[in-house]
This record gives sequence, structure tokens and C-alpha cells, in this order.
Amino acid sequence: MNGAQDLGGMMGFGPVAPEPNEPVFHARWESRVLANVIATQALGWWTGDRSRFARESLNPGFYLTHSYYEIWLAALENILAAERLVGADEIAAGHALRPARKPDAVFEASNVVSALTRGWPSDREPQAAPRFKVGDKARAKNMHPTTHTRLPRYARGKVGVVEIVRGCHVFPDASAEGRGPDPQWVYNVRFSARELWGEEADPRASVTIDAFEPYLDAA
Repeated sequence: MNGAQDLGGMMGFGPVAPEPNEPVFHARWESRVLANVIATQALGWWTGDRSRFARESLNPGFYLTHSYYEIWLAALENILAAERLVGADEIAAGHALRPARKPDAVFEASNVVSALTRGWPSDREPQAAPRFKVGDKARAKNMHPTTHTRLPRYARGKVGVVEIVRGCHVFPDASAEGRGPDPQWVYNVRFSARELWGEEADPRASVTIDAFEPYLDAA
């Protein structure tokens, strides 16, 4: 979707200012937010793509004025309420007011290390041959979905060159809506900076993105 998170190439937001020696967490509550996101997602009732879409769907004014983990917490609260694990009144109160929907399983602390080590691989068996090969030109579709997508706005309608075929993976657009993995081929596509941002861009610069096949047309 064209949300507040998709800022690539937009003017007026100032420079990116990395924090020197930035810690993993600035406060203990941030680590608790991350732990809760992982533990609740392990219930299997929603995917990581839905979690990402929940963050993208927050009000732009909120998104642009809150910290990284404040955004994660607000999105998690919305998902938990939608799944009847908490109510809006319980979120406001800061504690349970009634019995919650019971999960089928609990993500035990003893399983954390093995789960994080294993990760959640997205590669899947292909259902068809890839449409593109290394060296092919491809045009990113000029699309503006209201649902989740991993195609950034700045690349839409632009022509790039396929550099790597990365295999077949879970399609985030489908996964975010609960439509299953819908495996799609993924390509590493390089776009010149001038193709993306015009003649004033640095001619030596380029940007590569991992683009799912449904995002691309032959050019």
C-alpha cells in the first residue's frame, strides 16, 4: 500500500541520521515488545506479512511521529484486538478484564533459541518456470494496491535489469491477507538512479530491489 513507511526518494523529510553505536534496544520495554510480537505470531494465527501490513496501516501522522517499537506495539495491539485476544478497554486499562480466546499452543521459553536459530524460511517449491532470466530488462508495474505490497513506489513504472534469480518464495501480498503462501519467483533487479529519480541523480549510483514476479512486466 502507499503508506507512510514508503518514503524512498520523497523530499522534505530531511537526511537519514544514523545513531553512532546505536544499541539493539534503547529501553527494556522495547525488548518486551519484540518478544511479544514473536511469541504471539508463533500461535500461527497470522503471518509476519500481516504484522508488517498492520504497521503500514497505522495512521500516517502516528507512524511518522513515533519510534520504531512504538509502531510495533500499536500494530500488535490492533492485531490482538482483531483476533479477540484483548479488547480496546483492556489495552486502555493495561490488564485483562475478561478471559481471552484460548490459543491452541503456547510458545514456551525453552523453544525460543531453537525457533530463532531455525527462523521462518520463505523458500517454496516453484509452481511454474520463471518468466525472467539474468540480463533481461523488466519494468516494475505502476500499481497502487490498498493492501500489502513489497514493491516500493519509487520503482513503479521504471525499467531495470535482472541480476539474480533468487528462487521461489512466499508471496507477501497474499500472505498478509491470509491467502496462503502463493509462491512466486523473486528477482534481484537493478535500477539506475537516473531511471528512478531523473537526470539530476548521480549517474554512478543504482538501486537493487528483490521484486516478486507479479510486480514485473517484460520491457
